[in-house]
Amino acid sequence: MSENRDATINLPLVTAIVCVATIGGFMFGYDSGVINGTQDGLRSTFNLSEVWLGVTVSALLPGCAVGAFLAGRSADLWGRRRVMVAAAVLFIISALGAGAAGSALMMIFARFAAGIGVGAASVLSPAYISEVTPANMRGRLSSLQQIMIIAGLTGAFFANYFLAQSAGRSTDPLWLGYAAWRWMFWMQIIPASVFFLTLLFIPESPRFLVAKGRHEEAKAVLTRLFGTATAASKSQEIRGSIAADHSPRLSDLIDRSTGKLRSIVWVGVGLATFQQLVGINVVFYYGAVLWQAVGFSESDSLKINILSGTLSIAACLVALFLIDWIGRKPLLLIGSIGMAATLGILTVAFATGDISNGTLHLAPRIGLLALISANLYVIFFNLSWGPVMWVMLGEMFPNQIRGSGLAVSGAAQWTANFLISMSFPVLAKFIGLPITYGFYTACAFLSIFFVLKMVHETRGRELEDMVG
Repeated sequence: MSENRDATINLPLVTAIVCVATIGGFMFGYDSGVINGTQDGLRSTFNLSEVWLGVTVSALLPGCAVGAFLAGRSADLWGRRRVMVAAAVLFIISALGAGAAGSALMMIFARFAAGIGVGAASVLSPAYISEVTPANMRGRLSSLQQIMIIAGLTGAFFANYFLAQSAGRSTDPLWLGYAAWRWMFWMQIIPASVFFLTLLFIPESPRFLVAKGRHEEAKAVLTRLFGTATAASKSQEIRGSIAADHSPRLSDLIDRSTGKLRSIVWVGVGLATFQQLVGINVVFYYGAVLWQAVGFSESDSLKINILSGTLSIAACLVALFLIDWIGRKPLLLIGSIGMAATLGILTVAFATGDISNGTLHLAPRIGLLALISANLYVIFFNLSWGPVMWVMLGEMFPNQIRGSGLAVSGAAQWTANFLISMSFPVLAKFIGLPITYGFYTACAFLSIFFVLKMVHETRGRELEDMVG
């Protein structure tokens, strides 16, 4: 966006819109992290084996894949805002159901429904932000999504810790005779309701409005965002970037000249998949269990989760200032190298441990090294792949295929997330932490070469200039 356009930006409105949209990121993080403190309650209440614990914990994730895929297409049909409103409703209903679950099956259904909402919010919030913000600010504003995801995770960790401490343990009764772990789910209703109500006051994406032929409405939104002069020219640019003969559709992902999937789609799928193959959500979903396995108490493990969340937010804030300065690709490379190194140290640390009664025990100094390495790993992830992947998915696709590209990439991201998260309890128990973390290390190392070869910089480019 040119300098004269920047001067007319309605910054208060843009900021308000971004703040509302990123509540979806907060809910994404909260719904993902709340399960961390409930696992003792789930195991004892429903008498779950390790396999069924993995299924129950991971039930959110297939729903996320479905939600991400459906949201990308639904957003092209009904609009970004309407689909986010539907996601907010799902957050409220699923929180009620999870807290009241009388069986493991009911819990699985409730978490699957929550996952549909999380998947929708995960792809639509950054896409919506990218479509209402100027190019020179887009990276910073879109990065707020990851900060809110981590804020949601950290908020869940704080709430879980407070509720567990108030009751004595997560399995003990708290208010109205219900166990603390149930209240951990019900607490989600508060931010979900805020998300629902605030969404009613923000405008629809102008790029969606143009795609649906609602040009006057799009021009009105653009005028509110960027001023009258910019609105007219911007509306024309958006119209020129969208095919006149048909509305956006899934088949647009196929290159008509070759009959193959467009290369930009493979890049999106690669970014989305590698973000999960490095094992980040093992730290967030199973953090309490993992640190208890290496000798920390439940209380200390929950405190470590809070520390990890706080460090994550700090790293995201650094990324916020760097992403529009040094660019997306350099941050991805820094993150890949740092994660490969720290995961490698964790792998070696776990390999030195002794197994007693099925539990891994580390020497005090090695345990401290593992703790430091794990938190450095979290910092490197949230300095790079955490925010940058979502920023790039929201901006890298041309207007015509943004919804469809997000649908496929988002589904790939959540499918990989599900496979990694569901497999961890079984792999850790039967194969061991060293081999499990060795796999994550290898994936981090391979991501270096993926970034070097496949990823192209998008810093400062208008969405109408994206090609693929």
